[in-house]
Amino acid sequence: MQFAPASRPRRKPSLTPMIDVVFLLLVFFMLASRFGADAVIPLALAGQGGGTYDGPPRLIDISPDGIALNGIAVTNLPAAVAPLMQQPDDMLILRGQNGADLQRIITVTEELRRAGYTSVVLVE
Repeated sequence: MQFAPASRPRRKPSLTPMIDVVFLLLVFFMLASRFGADAVIPLALAGQGGGTYDGPPRLIDISPDGIALNGIAVTNLPAAVAPLMQQPDDMLILRGQNGADLQRIITVTEELRRAGYTSVVLVE
């Protein structure tokens, strides 16, 4: 005697609708997202026509833990550079030390540009 109905074979759920929804969400977020605008910082590399260098030395060493101007550690770079500058477009030389990342160099460059110094050269 058989009291329970015969069990049907289990159907496997179709993943196609879920894949379609995920794909549509992906396309929606790709089209709706706003990608960051790239900022351009004009930065001359040594030997690429950065102008002529005259006046007192203005070598800025950038390390992970501080900034040194002509070998002397400084905390306020624009104020320390001001006595060495004859004009705002005089050349400043930036040199990254071991362990200094690119973001640190960019931050120092932006700080100098906000202070009005326009001619910055990056050396290795």
